[in-house]
Amino acid sequence: MRQIFFSIFTLLSFLTFGQQNNNALKASQKLTEVLLNVERFYVDAPDIPKMTESAIVSLLEELDPHSTYIPKEELDDAQMTINGSFVGIGVRFQLMKDTISVVATIPGGPSEKLGILPGDQIVQVDGANVAGIGIKNDQVRQKLMGDLGTKVKVTVNRKGKLLDFNITRDKIPVFSVDAAYMIDKEIGYIKLNSFSKTTVQEVQSALQSLKSQGMKSLIFDLQSNGGGLLDAAHKLADEFLSGEKLIVYSEGRAQPRYDLKAGKKGLFEEGQLIILTDEYSASASEILSGAIQDWDRGLIVGRRSYGKGLVQRPMALSDGSEMRLTIARYYTPTGRHIQKPYQDTETYRKDLNQRYLNGEFFLKDSIKLPDSLMYKTLKTKRTVYGGGGIMPDVFVALDTTESSTYFAELIQGGHVNSFIFKYVNANRKELLQKYPTIKEFKSGFTCDEAFMKAFFDFVAQEDSTLIFNAADYKRSERLLKLRLKSVLAQDLWGANEMFQVYNDTNEILQEAIKVLQNKSYQNFELEK
Repeated sequence: MRQIFFSIFTLLSFLTFGQQNNNALKASQKLTEVLLNVERFYVDAPDIPKMTESAIVSLLEELDPHSTYIPKEELDDAQMTINGSFVGIGVRFQLMKDTISVVATIPGGPSEKLGILPGDQIVQVDGANVAGIGIKNDQVRQKLMGDLGTKVKVTVNRKGKLLDFNITRDKIPVFSVDAAYMIDKEIGYIKLNSFSKTTVQEVQSALQSLKSQGMKSLIFDLQSNGGGLLDAAHKLADEFLSGEKLIVYSEGRAQPRYDLKAGKKGLFEEGQLIILTDEYSASASEILSGAIQDWDRGLIVGRRSYGKGLVQRPMALSDGSEMRLTIARYYTPTGRHIQKPYQDTETYRKDLNQRYLNGEFFLKDSIKLPDSLMYKTLKTKRTVYGGGGIMPDVFVALDTTESSTYFAELIQGGHVNSFIFKYVNANRKELLQKYPTIKEFKSGFTCDEAFMKAFFDFVAQEDSTLIFNAADYKRSERLLKLRLKSVLAQDLWGANEMFQVYNDTNEILQEAIKVLQNKSYQNFELEK
């Protein structure tokens, strides 16, 4: 109990740090009195720890949508993406018919080094059966992850033969760069999924590789990138901005204005630059996009970004849990505050759905912003807007013409991934012999009639309730075949190759390519 009360007191003290009164002390005393009385007199035995967790969550919800509490047992998972690594055995798995199936091993990881192969089925962990018991994804991770240097015994079924592996858990990288490749002889492409401790190094390596292949223009994809570390966004912007330009500044009640500027010679300070954003691009993605747009360094192509302009600081609590408290607002170089209104929490949570209903994903003119949110860029004085996300220079409507209910059910039911997993394991050697590189695979492999028949036969066998819909299939045929082909590429090689296939359906990327290839980039007044 004392530990719990101390955690609450510490939390309340943080929230009123710097005030010249004892509001936090009075509040913590009152809360302690309530908990003590509940524990002593309540009619049934109360779960005090659970009540405390709920109280902390409710307290932070009174502040803003992004001040959050993370229990101790969830902290490692929450930090995994930011840290750029986790401790485990180094496999990518999929639950197939209640069995843990290895889809791929992480290059250089402990499982690959010991000879675990794609297609292996994990049937025992430390002597305990894990097959056919209804195990869930989070339970698998709990069993396979652990402390650095600890060992776990894994038994796999490989084509009917049981093999034992004693694996020493190690640091497994979580890459923030999903893909980096040349679209044509001059246009490079980088897909970033988050801003972590390893992001800058990953992007630098990608830039150097693409420049060595002749890259003169870069498309930097931040679609669905929810953000991450402010420091990573700052240093990435420094790779694109010259001199000592302001990148972002933050300011809050207890934090005076703090400026972050460019300061070193970046790897891509010259050359055409396009940033891709959509409604899920948030936080650090908006810092980078805002700086590039404000300095007229490049173009933003896509749809209005999420609108998160609040800075959180992680604060450790005494029991090993953590809260992430909003301490400041951040502003782009022109002074734009990107945070959308959050006074009404329910409206805030439904904002993206409301944008969709308002038609904003389909028509740029449906976005109505007042003149008070208008700003001018710093070089050429172009008009840009604040107050709820980064507005793109080139708007790209959401294309739903090929979507269908049947296609969505195939994807959401996991049927594409399951079929490809089985298909690749049965044909891996032959596929790699016929298509040794992604270039040959892209041009040569087709989802022909026999392949699609095998897929639909598999779906019918796996899910008798999902009835083939000819009309929906006709509408979504191209999307479905591209999804199947891209997942196949991922299982054969990895995410980089998967994006090279599936990006043919990425309408925002395709528009950016047109802007560069049709020379319309030059029509915008950008920094020379």
